Formats: sequence, C-alpha cells, structure tokens
Amino acid sequence: MKTLALFFLLTVSVMAQVEFNDYFEPKTLRIDYFHTGTEKTESISMDELRVEPFFGGSHKNLIDTFEYGKYMLMVYDSASNKLIYSRGYSTLFSEWQTTAEAKQTTKTFSETVTLPFPKKTIRAEFLSRDRMNRFQKSFEYYINPKNYFISPELHRKCSTFEVVKSGEPEKKVDLVIIPDGYTKSGMEKFRRDCKKFAQYLFNTTPYKENKDKFNVWGVEAVSEDSGTDVPAKNVWKKTAVNTTFFTFDLERYLMTSDNKSLRDIAANVPYDQIYILVNTDIYGGGAIYNHYSVCVSDNRFEEYIFTHEFGHGFAGLGDEYYTSDVAYENFYPEGVEPWEPNLTTLVHFENKWKNMVAQNVPVPTPMGKDYEKTVGVFEGGGYVAKGVYRPRMDCTMKSITVNNFCPVCQEAIEKMISFYSE
Repeated sequence: MKTLALFFLLTVSVMAQVEFNDYFEPKTLRIDYFHTGTEKTESISMDELRVEPFFGGSHKNLIDTFEYGKYMLMVYDSASNKLIYSRGYSTLFSEWQTTAEAKQTTKTFSETVTLPFPKKTIRAEFLSRDRMNRFQKSFEYYINPKNYFISPELHRKCSTFEVVKSGEPEKKVDLVIIPDGYTKSGMEKFRRDCKKFAQYLFNTTPYKENKDKFNVWGVEAVSEDSGTDVPAKNVWKKTAVNTTFFTFDLERYLMTSDNKSLRDIAANVPYDQIYILVNTDIYGGGAIYNHYSVCVSDNRFEEYIFTHEFGHGFAGLGDEYYTSDVAYENFYPEGVEPWEPNLTTLVHFENKWKNMVAQNVPVPTPMGKDYEKTVGVFEGGGYVAKGVYRPRMDCTMKSITVNNFCPVCQEAIEKMISFYSE
C-alpha cells in the first residue's frame, strides 16, 4: 500500500538525485489513455503514445513535492527502478465520480499525462486516491522510447504568438491560452483577449510580483462557429475544442471532454498549464488541477472567473464557498483531510496553515469584524457549511472578488510558481 507518508518519504529521498540530461530529452512524451468506471470503480486502458516537440516543465524539479490532486503519475527508470519523474493531477472523471450519475452508470473519459521524453525504457505507474485519500496503484505501463508506434505527428498545426515572454520555458511557468468559439475572422479579437486576460492575471497578487517568471502563449485554433454549446437551450456549435455549458448538468460549469483535440492544439507551444478562453458573454467557467482551466471572454465577472479558476488549475486551490449549487455529492468525506492547501477538516491541520494562525486566534474562528482580515479557521468551505474550514472570512476562492487571495492561497500560489520556474 502506497500511503501518503510513504510516498512523501520516497519523494524526499530521490528529489535531489535526478539529473534531467541523464534520463530525458527536451521534448514531451504524451500518454493518452481511457479512464472508465462508476462511483466506486475505475480502470485505465491505453489509447496511444505521442512525442511532442516541446517540453515546458522545469529541468530541475522533476519530482512532485506537493502531493496535490486525485491522481499521481510516477515514472521509474526500468533498469534501475529509480523514480525519475512524478506529477499530481485531477481530471473530469474524478469529479464525475462524485455526481449522482456515477451511481447509476459507467462512463469513459479520455485523459492525458505528459512527461519529458525518456532516453531509456520507463515504467509509468498511475496512482489513485482511495476514500481515505491514500494513493493506491491502479495501473502500470512500460514504455520503450524506441517504439516506432510513438507518433511524432503534430495533428493540429496552428499559428502561435507570444503574449508575455520572460525567458526559456524550462525556467518559467508556461501558460498556453487556447481559443474556443473564435472563427477565422475572430482571431484578432482573440489576440486582444489574450492580452486583456494576461493583464488580469498580473494585476493580481502574487502573480503581479512574479510576472517575470511567466511565459504566456496564444494558439490560433480556428472554430467553425462562434460561441459554445448550451445544451439546455438546444444551442450546438462546432468549435475547436468542443466546450459546453451544463457540464454535469450544472448550468455555469463550462468544460470539455474532447481531451485529444485540446492536447493536439496545446502541443504547438511549450506549456505547463492550459487555459481555454471561450468566446461568449454567458457567465461560466471551470478548472481542474493540472488538467485545464476555462473562462469566458466577455462577461462582467470575467476577471474574477479567470483568476479564480486558475487558482484551481495551477495551484490546486479548493473552492471555499458553500452556498452555491454544485453537482458533487460528499466531495470531502467526513474524517478525511482534503489534499487542497486552503481547506481543512482539522484531521491533519498541522499539515496545512496552522503555523500561520496566531496563538490568540481561536480554532475554529468565529465570524465577525474582529477576525475579518485574520488568518484563522472559519467553518464553511468545499461546498458544505459544516465540517470543512477555510483560512479567512473572504477570498477570491470564496466570493466574486478580484485581487483578494488570502495569505494561505497566496503562499500556495507562490510555492507553485517557484516549483515551475527553478
């Protein structure tokens, strides 16, 4: 059994020992696979392997040190059994498992993990959290980099442009913005929108103070139609990555299950994070940690949506609100500490922001003006009013506010920026 504690010790022991050039080439191995299951079951089956021309990740920080996400990819050198790469992530399937539909039927989702292209045969292990948040191995696959079935084709060749360029990809956070619902005549608007939304990001602390650690790219992927799908209104559009409102039958949840189209377009540039910008004025969006983020282009709350969703996709932050409708059921089981850095059930609070709470602040912390700007432990978060706690009364992860990340969220974001930019 791979428990979190064992995994952490393993990570620390090998973290400083992996030299990029000993094991990898500066391009990407893309593993496409299918994730199938129900509320309580899951299985993984292979789809295909691709080699992509760029690798945007750090050449130094190859081993995941955060343990965020529902899943963990562990990559071992086959000959020595040495851990040479790992990365945590979540997916649309992991969220779907918490919906009512998952109790009634089986579904399959297309998913992707990426890693620097190996020089020698590797063993890729896929770990999945059980209901107690312990990682368990669910699948493994051996990959010989000389396998001639690894396709080098770039399936969606697109024009690209730099929005922000600060340096070499391996030493920066590389964010790619992908358009959906922008027609050929809308590409000039997409370029303007990329600049607008990049500015929103860098108006926000702590991104503002770390702008020099980011590259932002745009990819001109043309859609046949303008806009996006709205199934409840019988609106269907032919778009580049097939986003849709009413994901999991939640009106504002704007996501895509067309994983391969999305990855094919992203492959045109080096990237660490994918952001889909949807050409619509309807309120909505979404994001999943190390999967992708989505925002709409022309809504009065667009700046909030963009930074809030990137908090999920990039830094692994959890939702701190608890009064809005969601599709999930029992998303944070009782007695289990969430993996998100800004939520706690107090089961293992010592691993969260306990060191940031002053000694004179009561735990749990009462709501009121006395503690309005205080880092504490406020009940309500993670879609429930009781049993899950957040760090501050208000934050961009709780309410529609801009440039309002609490100190705990700021610290989590800063740590992630450092991880990718070293």
